Amino acid sequence: VQLLESGGGLVQPGGSLTLSCAVSGSIASIETLGWYRRGPATLRELVAEITSDGSTRIRDSVKGRVTISRDNDKNTTYLQLNSLTRDDTGVYMCKAVQIVTMDGSKFPEVWGQGTLVTVSS
Repeated sequence: VQLLESGGGLVQPGGSLTLSCAVSGSIASIETLGWYRRGPATLRELVAEITSDGSTRIRDSVKGRVTISRDNDKNTTYLQLNSLTRDDTGVYMCKAVQIVTMDGSKFPEVWGQGTLVTVSS
């Protein structure tokens, strides 16, 4: 089981990005998919997460600017970031929680490597 993030890059303040995280492997189910970020001067923090039934939890500081979604058929989660500011700069990492594969193997938690988002003019 591996997670691969994509969609990061350089964006101007006020711009938007959509990040993707695809979970590879023979997946039967994933309970929760989440996005975390680690900024230049900050520790890793939760940005948003979404459960298998579609319930979401979004960090207060980004509410109204961030949308998280998932496609269970594709085992992929998306993070749409709008009205970006320099404070949004960082490495965005995806986490999958409680993965069950088709052969019954269980993985409590798997992390991706991350994708860099740089907000700068």
